[in-house]
Amino acid sequence: MRALLLILLLSAGALAQPAPRPPTPAQEELARAFAALRDAPDEQGATLVERRILQLWGQRSTPAVTLLMNRGQRNLAATQAPDALEDFDAAITLAPELPEAWLGRALAHHASGDTRAAGTDLQHVLRLEPRHWIALDHLSRWQESARDHAGALRSFEAVLEINPRIRGGEQRLRELRRLALGEDA
Repeated sequence: MRALLLILLLSAGALAQPAPRPPTPAQEELARAFAALRDAPDEQGATLVERRILQLWGQRSTPAVTLLMNRGQRNLAATQAPDALEDFDAAITLAPELPEAWLGRALAHHASGDTRAAGTDLQHVLRLEPRHWIALDHLSRWQESARDHAGALRSFEAVLEINPRIRGGEQRLRELRRLALGEDA
């Protein structure tokens, strides 16, 4: 009887977990924005919603992280990948929960030719924000350039599940299907 009572008490304690936190207003707005993105009537509408999601993501960073991110993006645009890596590394140190910092570093790694590190950072982006269609699109393009057409198609189909009206999406899907499956349409 004591053993049964002990088992019941231990199992009740194991089942007693803290209740999940309710979503914050920012999380609720982000969820609404992703629903609007999925339901956008056309590319123009999707582009407007994409911008809003990017704004919401940007609001999660501090001014210091924003400065580092902007500097990293400028360095990437100037083809200075090593400097961009330093900037994104610093941003990740300050805000490891920020998917955009990990994406920036993935792009810098890719630009410097380190595709393995770039892939690892993209995985981290998607763990932090599974709806990150931009990361999935980069993954698709990198897979295509590596001649993994089936992988590129799968990744781009995942993009379209999140953002079905992405600019140029229909044409890209047709091209990837042609490459991966030999379809002509």
